[in-house]
Amino acid sequence: MNAASCLLGCHVRPLGPHLAIGANLKVVFVTSELTPLVKTGGLADVSAALPVALSGLGVDIQVLLPAYPGVLRSLELDRSSVAQVAVIPALGRLPESRLLAVRSEQGLALLLVDCPPLFERPGNPYLGLDGQDWPDNDLRFGLLSRIAALLGTERSPLAWRPDVVHCNDWQAALAPVYLAYAHGRRAASVVTVHNLAYQGIFPVDAVARLGLPPESFSIDGVEFYGKLSFLKGGLACADAITTVSPTYAREICGEALGFGLQGLLAARAKVLTGILNGIDTQYWDPATDPMIVQRYDANTLDRKRINKRALQAAFGLAMEDRRPVLGVISRLVEQKGIDLIAEIIGQVVSFPAQFVIQGVGDRTIEERLLALAKKHSRQVAVRVTFDEPLAHMIESGADLFLMPSRFEPCGMNQMYSQRYGTLPIVCRTGGLADSVTDCSAETLAAGTATGFSFDPPGAEAPLSAPASAPLSAPASAPTSTGALVLLGAIRRAIEIYRDPVAWSAMQSNAMARDFGWEASAAQYRDVYLRVSQRAGQ
Repeated sequence: MNAASCLLGCHVRPLGPHLAIGANLKVVFVTSELTPLVKTGGLADVSAALPVALSGLGVDIQVLLPAYPGVLRSLELDRSSVAQVAVIPALGRLPESRLLAVRSEQGLALLLVDCPPLFERPGNPYLGLDGQDWPDNDLRFGLLSRIAALLGTERSPLAWRPDVVHCNDWQAALAPVYLAYAHGRRAASVVTVHNLAYQGIFPVDAVARLGLPPESFSIDGVEFYGKLSFLKGGLACADAITTVSPTYAREICGEALGFGLQGLLAARAKVLTGILNGIDTQYWDPATDPMIVQRYDANTLDRKRINKRALQAAFGLAMEDRRPVLGVISRLVEQKGIDLIAEIIGQVVSFPAQFVIQGVGDRTIEERLLALAKKHSRQVAVRVTFDEPLAHMIESGADLFLMPSRFEPCGMNQMYSQRYGTLPIVCRTGGLADSVTDCSAETLAAGTATGFSFDPPGAEAPLSAPASAPLSAPASAPTSTGALVLLGAIRRAIEIYRDPVAWSAMQSNAMARDFGWEASAAQYRDVYLRVSQRAGQ
């Protein structure tokens, strides 16, 4: 064992004494994205909100993040003026780097990994300007993982020592592997899977480049079908695994959504916990939202109509108050079920109903939607872009929100929609299943119905509820099972829309749901306590 391999060696003793309930836990939260500094998806929003909520529960938390150029610009920092708290020596092909300590505008304590050779680049965190993955992403996020692990060992350069290293997605998932081969006592580790489809897979020679010992390349380590997988290694070595919804935690233990890792996850089911994400309930609040035309709450729902008219006008739709507007804000890809929406648009507009769709994605799907918008120009509007104020306009102005995702680890728009009294229509999968209560005679009577859900294609489910008035249908109709099931859910929703009393009650139910981060943060704190207590025994 050479000196450069300071994180490698025999398996280790856990760090620190037994932690009692209520102890001041110290946690380093490791992420590749953080709103508003750098964002490509929902991970950034979680990374901004969850640490703040945990801090409110008494957790001493610091966020470890690469010092991308955009992060330094957003924080208005000059490297020469930032407090440098450590220099991290090179390891394998991982270059020397520095740790910078700053605070975000939200008051989060940030530790920035400053390594210009790896992070001083244009493009987003993962892709160059050509849209291709950076060829050395293994080194870039291997460095992030290695530093996270170092902070959780006796060799940490900081006096502040975390009890838990919390790693998010594949970009940080090597940290538990480094910890497993570190000398001496160590912090406990938690890996959160935001989307199992992205695993950080690289050629086998990355093992040496990353300074990992040869024995880590095994069925119990990072080896995955002859290659190195960041995420597989993290799932194998972490003390606890979490996902972003309870249903998704069950789904990834099966073949359909396990992406080759279902056997490992099923074997580790005792340390796997599903915790539904929260949302920023201050930012997404129709009573205070500065980006919508008319603010409203559950007691002034009649004002929502003003936002509907503004939405129809902005998108060039017919100004028909009695025709429901179905909103979509999404990546325009098959995983999100957008092809199913395209298949049923021609039939749904004749019910009658309107569509407002915003997003970017697969070019073929974009073109198909644009052609449908041209054909039904007064009933279908498509914007191939993403615009935040427009997203708020859709959430506040639409009557229904479509999310027919084939799989969805958590999803957030269905929660935003309920906050705005815009009832979601969702596929019963992942976080969609956990956050939307389907409308039925029983849930209506109980006052719990908040939306409409349907089983994934192939599962047995009624396609529609009895109709008080028939919905017209065009000559051409969808043919795929998925589109037919979605069409049935839309039929049910429009029938309820035609019943003002039931519709208003469902809107009130939905707007009363609490999707704040406090409950989720308490569950994460419980996970931290469990792994820390086991570590102290």
